[in-house]
Amino acid sequence: MKKIVVLTGAGMSAESGINTFRDANGLWEGHDVMEVASPQGWHNNMELVLNFYNERRRQLKTVKPNKAHLALAELEKNYNVSIVTQNVDDLHERAGSARVIHLHGELLKARSTFDKDLVYDWINDINIGDFCEHQQQLRPHIVWFGEAVPMIEVAIEEVKTADIIMVIGTSMQVYPAAGLVDYKKPNAPLFFIDPKPSISENAIPGLEIIAEKATVGVPIAVGRLSRM
Repeated sequence: MKKIVVLTGAGMSAESGINTFRDANGLWEGHDVMEVASPQGWHNNMELVLNFYNERRRQLKTVKPNKAHLALAELEKNYNVSIVTQNVDDLHERAGSARVIHLHGELLKARSTFDKDLVYDWINDINIGDFCEHQQQLRPHIVWFGEAVPMIEVAIEEVKTADIIMVIGTSMQVYPAAGLVDYKKPNAPLFFIDPKPSISENAIPGLEIIAEKATVGVPIAVGRLSRM
């Protein structure tokens, strides 16, 4: 069974109603990203950061996987599929994908500020005074600016062993997706699904661009896979 590794970004979940990370002004839901997505922001205003992610968590409960999520889950009938996502939502899992690697953390988890390896499933608000077993404050299980990306090495190994790569809803010029593609096998086909591709097909060997949004482009890519 051939192995497909799928790299997904904000454009994947946008069609489910989840806002992209930041707008053209560098803001995220009206906040400077460094206020709500950095260790410094956490130390400056813990309550603001917790409230920000509590709102995101509540919103996540109101949305559903879209056609693109479901199409990727269906691929598992015929392929060994690993999804490497920059998204912190659980829409891939809810769609039925069995192996999902979250590069930037998971919104429905909390972790200890005392021990980063203490991670808990957490579907409700995180409040000041919610402690880990060491009586230390819990924080969102999110990789913030300035923090290491602990799953990047795992993602690299997945890409190295892939027979086919898909990149969906994330720029081919922004890391980590751009860097991960460098590890693919030389002859591995690469599908790039984006409504406004910022790269030409001769930029990377084996690249095929599908200039569509995720819910349209993923089914097209799946159809082409069936004919390969």
